[in-house]
Amino acid sequence: MIIVTGGAGLIGSNIVAALNARGITDILVVDHLKNGRKMRNLADLNIRDYMDREDFIQRVQFGHDFDAPVEAVFHLGACSATTEWDGQFIMRNNFEYSKILLHWCQSVGAQYLYASSASVYGLAENGFQEVRANEKPINMYAYSKFQFDQYVRSLAGQLQHQVVGFRYFNVYGPREAHKGSMSSTPFHFNNQLLANGVARLFEGIEGYANGEQQRDFVFVEDAVAVNLWFLDHPDKSGIFNLGTGRAQSFNEVVNAVIQWHAEHGRPGGKVEYIPFPEHLKGAYQSFTQADIAALRAAGYEGRFHSVEEGVAKYMDWLNAGDLTRRGG
Repeated sequence: MIIVTGGAGLIGSNIVAALNARGITDILVVDHLKNGRKMRNLADLNIRDYMDREDFIQRVQFGHDFDAPVEAVFHLGACSATTEWDGQFIMRNNFEYSKILLHWCQSVGAQYLYASSASVYGLAENGFQEVRANEKPINMYAYSKFQFDQYVRSLAGQLQHQVVGFRYFNVYGPREAHKGSMSSTPFHFNNQLLANGVARLFEGIEGYANGEQQRDFVFVEDAVAVNLWFLDHPDKSGIFNLGTGRAQSFNEVVNAVIQWHAEHGRPGGKVEYIPFPEHLKGAYQSFTQADIAALRAAGYEGRFHSVEEGVAKYMDWLNAGDLTRRGG
């Protein structure tokens, strides 16, 4: 059996879909469905069982067995709100939860593939290589991810089974609508263009022109491919950046969305630049670009989608129902 925590989320549900595509349905999804709309991410997927996060943690802590041997755990479950400052809550749900699962996986011989975050680099004054000198988290979410990476590092030489941490950069793609305001910019640009034909971006800041801030945008299909490669290579462990290795601007993202709409009968999309929010000044990453040398050195050779390629695929999926209705 394979366990996917946060299995109703963006990356988790896409991992489940990819496992299904391999013919694997012996999957336990763990999540916290207080937002019941997240079930839409699972409705077309096939799993063996579902368990609430709290019930799952108790089961693991008290040593209860599952119905079948556990081959691997993809741990995506976490509080991902970068605006949450209840440190006790964040450390319990992100740090302690991850520690519990780490030791349990070691005890049962299961592969452990967990979500870290590129947010551990903070404002990234020193770059994005996976070394301690580059890590300076600036919010509680980032700190919880950083501290768990540190905990894993402290166990170097003691771990008997695979442990892999993925520092995700800006992941976007199908099955993210439940994230609301935290959904990706392609998702929001698409909705804005559908609503009134105008997509909104931040004005420039810190020497960047309007919309020219750059991020490493990762299509979720690529993020899943990396996860499954490590599942297939249980001898590989470590903490790895999961990005494309190429920064692209928000202007490139919005232009890719506008281009898709123009090619599907909706020309004339416009861009509006809005004032940069005061509360984000000094706490905003204007540039991110994954250093993927370690990932390549581990043996992963997969190609990553560019923004233009990934956004086009995403728009096909996101607007499929509308295209069908319009005969597009």
